[in-house]
Amino acid sequence: MLDLSSSPMQWFSQVLKWLEDRVLGSMILVLISPLMLAIATGIKLTSQGPIFFRQSRHGWNGEIIQVLKFRTMVIHKENAGQVTQATKGDQRVTPFGCFLRRTSLDELPQFINVVAGSMSIVGPRPHAIAHNEQYKELIPRYMLRHKVKPGITGWAQINGLRGETDTLDKMRMRVEFDMHYIEHWSLWNDLKIILVTVFKGFINPNAY
Repeated sequence: MLDLSSSPMQWFSQVLKWLEDRVLGSMILVLISPLMLAIATGIKLTSQGPIFFRQSRHGWNGEIIQVLKFRTMVIHKENAGQVTQATKGDQRVTPFGCFLRRTSLDELPQFINVVAGSMSIVGPRPHAIAHNEQYKELIPRYMLRHKVKPGITGWAQINGLRGETDTLDKMRMRVEFDMHYIEHWSLWNDLKIILVTVFKGFINPNAY
């Protein structure tokens, strides 16, 4: 039995994390709002469909949340319970969407999630529910990732563990980095991850 409601953070750390997300998240959201408006316009001009893509993910304590992204693919249907990860040269991705994914600009709407309280700026990246159901049976401690809120960026991502997880080893490595982040959380580490993301984490060859 795993108690997903508990967190390795002490109450003071939880308060710092909450302040970091609400204060810094609100400031960032205001600063990037003109860029988000420009991206939204680009999406409407280059493809048919909604501006945002919403996907159900597991949040803190296994709660179902709706994660926002800018839509980067043409409208298509998945089989029930199936989520197909984007692959290199994926025909579903629009040309403008390819640019957004390469630069990680498609993730910017998640600052709305942060300010609303369902996500953190820094934390384990939320995986699709179908992938959680698959990997929780294959990787020990996998579901312990949900002892904290999911993040826009994280320790795994700035260490190159992002994009398609087409092998079990890739997912296992990502989980190991996520657990290291959770077990060694500090405000300084969060700020360091944010700075690294800003200066080198946006463009990544594994993002497609």
